[in-house]
Amino acid sequence: MSAASGEHAALMDSIYRGQRHIYDATRKYYLFGRDRLIGALACEPGDSVLEIACGTGRNLDRIARTWPGVHLFGLDISNEMLISASGRLGTRARLAQGDARDFDAATALGQARFDRVVLSYSLSMIPDWDRALRHAAALVAPGGSLHLVDFGSLEGLPRPLAAALRGWLAKFHVEPRLDLRDAALRVCALEALDCEWEDGPFAYYQSGVLQRPTG
Repeated sequence: MSAASGEHAALMDSIYRGQRHIYDATRKYYLFGRDRLIGALACEPGDSVLEIACGTGRNLDRIARTWPGVHLFGLDISNEMLISASGRLGTRARLAQGDARDFDAATALGQARFDRVVLSYSLSMIPDWDRALRHAAALVAPGGSLHLVDFGSLEGLPRPLAAALRGWLAKFHVEPRLDLRDAALRVCALEALDCEWEDGPFAYYQSGVLQRPTG
């Protein structure tokens, strides 16, 4: 990894070295929309599913249970998180460490394109996140799709609650990407993808599906 990637990896390791042990127990209370994303993947047996910034492997485990027969791949910049993911997934997934912005999927994971690519509450933590989004879209195979969920504008929440949440997220270097939809539309134009987008209740989260045509 580059020097910049190494610095970000060190930062993520410092955050998650202890947090990874309680991550899933705590994040279920405020990372909404993940299971809805998983339920909408519409995978077939034999499909390849890559989660970029897979964290503890929680989502990949849920994907395997929801869509039996898929081939799982996970990438994360934090070695600490990959320890948890490996312990949870074992041989069910191929995991690798890398920077979401520029990793070589063929080298790291043995495959260059994937039927489903997932970015779940990750772009809000990635520097140059729009670059990571473009890279993720480029990894989608013909007929495949990129599925996104992340924090929204929070504008439907009472202002004190929204301000408190933003302050809490900042402690973990999380920043909602208010122009995520616009960035997704730019990527769709660049990659000739179709896009569906929606906001969750109270604009707490935003989600999208970027679909690559079969031809």
